[in-house]
Amino acid sequence: MNKKVLGIGLVAVLVGLFVVNIIQNQASKKKMEEQVAEQLESGLDVEFGSEGPGEGDAAPDFTLATLDGREVSLSDFKGQKVILNFWATWCPPCKAEMPHMQEYYEQYHEKANVEMLAVNLTTIDNGKEAIEKFAGEYGLTFPIPLDEDGVQGTVYQAQTIPTSYMIDTDGIIRHKILGPMNKEMMIQLVENMD
Repeated sequence: MNKKVLGIGLVAVLVGLFVVNIIQNQASKKKMEEQVAEQLESGLDVEFGSEGPGEGDAAPDFTLATLDGREVSLSDFKGQKVILNFWATWCPPCKAEMPHMQEYYEQYHEKANVEMLAVNLTTIDNGKEAIEKFAGEYGLTFPIPLDEDGVQGTVYQAQTIPTSYMIDTDGIIRHKILGPMNKEMMIQLVENMD
């Protein structure tokens, strides 16, 4: 009898958690949609399909505050190649990719005229302290813009993380990569861009 009551109670708790999760996801999705709509109304011209911008599209510009408090815009790097990466601290593939990104950045940032922008999806991460701790543990020295309102993650459709865009010197997307990259992939992809 006690096992049956316990089982029913456990099922009730799980169903309750499931329902709460669905409600939170719906609210978060609605908030993101509203923020994207606001950005579109303010002049951002986005005519991409459900996959977001792709190869051959101009990379949508943005301005975000970085982890160290500076302001950075994608357009600041026109004339340079850019690896635009979307990530979160709790993401295992992101954790696997970060040492490769740092090693690539140290060795090729100046030599290959490439900038790396690792945009943290702050609205789905564990707060600024967790991001700072992560950056410290991995010794990250490239800029980490914070997507604190979730708009850029939505514009760039970073639903699978990490998601990376390889952007050429004219601001055109040459490659979109879903999942982690290693240093050799970055070398090859950047070499194949102008």
